[in-house]
This record gives sequence, structure tokens and C-alpha cells, in this order.
Amino acid sequence: MGRIISIDYGENQTGLAVSDLLKMIASPLNTISSREVIIYLKNYTKTNDVELFILGEARQMNYSPSKNMVKIRNFKKKLKESMPLIGIEMADERFTSVLAHRAMIDGGIKKMKRRDKKLINKLSATILLQTYLESLKK
Repeated sequence: MGRIISIDYGENQTGLAVSDLLKMIASPLNTISSREVIIYLKNYTKTNDVELFILGEARQMNYSPSKNMVKIRNFKKKLKESMPLIGIEMADERFTSVLAHRAMIDGGIKKMKRRDKKLINKLSATILLQTYLESLKK
């Protein structure tokens, strides 16, 4: 029984979150340079059982693909080639950044800290994963 990792892939930075073994709770994992994320994930999977990657699918409000989808598809292909035994599912990430900002405000995080893109990416990945985990319960 392995963990699930969500990936909020961005042009420069990628936010990561991981589930517990029971697949109930998503926790922030890290924010990595997008150029180094596959190496990071390979190292992580050497010491942790991971059964699935959830990759954020960047869409516009009308569900059409965003500009970043080409890069996300290329990343997905490289990820699958690097770790073919781990499944990859796509999940809608449209509101994760907005929800991450709201969570920071509600959590009392100061304005300067809320501008930290690494924190936003990590929280966005966590929200993406928690949403996915909740969908499994239904």
C-alpha cells in the first residue's frame, strides 16, 4: 500500500505533496526547481513506496487547456519514461492557487510570506491531493 504524490508543475518551480499510507491526509512535501523534480521524485521513491502520481491539469475557466499544458504534457511523458511502474493521473488544478491564498489568509500568514511562490506551490499541490483523496471516498 503506497503513497500518492501530487505534482503542481510550473515553468520554474514545482510544488509537491504526499499522502499518508492510508490515503486520508495530504501533507506538503516540497517545492523543487522544475528542472530537478524528476530526480527528486526518483530519489524519494527509492525510500518510500509510491503507487500513484497526481499531476495538476492546467485549464482555463471554460475547460480549454492553458498555455502551460504543453509543458505539463511533456513533463508527464518524461515522468512516465523515468518511472514506468508508477501510475499517473491528471486532476483539475484550476482553483488550487486561489484556495492556497485563502488558506494562508485564514491561517494568519503575514502578507510578505503569502508572496512566497514556493509556499503557494506546495500548498496548491496539497489542496490538489486532498481534493483527489476526498474523491476516492465517494
